[in-house]
Amino acid sequence: MKRYAFVIMVSLILASCGTKTGETKLPDDWNEIVSQAEGSKVNLFMWGGDEAVNHYIDDVVAPGLKKEYGISLKRVPMDTPEILQKLQTEKRAGKKDGSMDIVWMNGENFKNAKGNDLLSGPITDRLPNLTSYYNEKDFENDFGTPTEGYEAPWGKVQFVFFYNSDKIDSPPRTVDELKSFVKEHPGKFTYPVPTDFTGNAFIRHLLNANSDQPIEKAGEDIEEAGGKVWDDLNEMKGDLWRDGKTYPKELTDLDRLFGQEEVWISMGYNEARAESLVKKGIYPEGTKPFLLEDAGSIGNTHFLSVPFNSPNQAGALVAIDYMLSPEMQLEKMQPDGWGDSTPISMDKLEDGMRKKFEELDRGDTVPDPALLEEAYIGEMDASYVEWVKEHWVREVAETD
Repeated sequence: MKRYAFVIMVSLILASCGTKTGETKLPDDWNEIVSQAEGSKVNLFMWGGDEAVNHYIDDVVAPGLKKEYGISLKRVPMDTPEILQKLQTEKRAGKKDGSMDIVWMNGENFKNAKGNDLLSGPITDRLPNLTSYYNEKDFENDFGTPTEGYEAPWGKVQFVFFYNSDKIDSPPRTVDELKSFVKEHPGKFTYPVPTDFTGNAFIRHLLNANSDQPIEKAGEDIEEAGGKVWDDLNEMKGDLWRDGKTYPKELTDLDRLFGQEEVWISMGYNEARAESLVKKGIYPEGTKPFLLEDAGSIGNTHFLSVPFNSPNQAGALVAIDYMLSPEMQLEKMQPDGWGDSTPISMDKLEDGMRKKFEELDRGDTVPDPALLEEAYIGEMDASYVEWVKEHWVREVAETD
């Protein structure tokens, strides 16, 4: 009887090891995957707070994917933490066929998704465009979390500030100059709360300016740098927009304030995002870019992943591969659209396509590429994103 129970126990263990939760169950042959995907529907869940991004998906990617493969792509706007919460709920309920096929994510959200087995994969070894045009060694980590093929690189961005040149002759160039600007122009500067990724990134730039080493290598000294940052933010607080008693909840709120000239400085985690906003009349025509020299310009890569219970894995992979194609990446960089930079390795492109990328004029509101390259710094470990949120509430928001 004991031996029988032991056999049952071993069998259960072996059975549980046989199929990993979220394992990609698709043919190895790409043509077979395409055949399965043709005519299907793919649900892309993603943050919907940027109209240029939404336009790119709805009016460029979706029609192209429909024409090329007969796949209907539906964009579902939802904040990424809510997406992960929904996936967690479905996982606990044992829901094998969920409602999501692709999720846009990076950083802290990827770390949480991967750590809680919410993703299907690895997927990158099945994507022909990624294999042909990308250097996967460039994307082995995401905010310090090993990607291990569970997400495909979709775009690259760097953090840039923008100012209204009709109101400001010369923008601040250092954190100290920013503090002086705020004091001399009460109510004309603010930043989103750090639960918003732009507001959080703004604070991480201040951490970099106050740290003895780049924040991507931050260790125990981050507490000391943080103390200086909270002092700086509290020093500015009373002279911020609405006396620092309230803050924009997200980047689109800051965009509106900047467009209405209530504040004279904006910011964003995309060096080219202002170009389309100016053309649409959302940003003032006098919008120009600048960087805080001592804070640098944090850059990172954002990715596409497939949830563990995607009901259409084949369609998800074909859609992702399509979005990674040189043609869609070039379209994504257009200055009157999203303006997002590409993670493609230029040396892997054919001469004609590489020339199109190199000759693309991204517009007057985009900093010089050499300046961006010189100012570039990598991201902190994803755990510090939450650290910033918690400490800002305690050290800044809740203080008088």
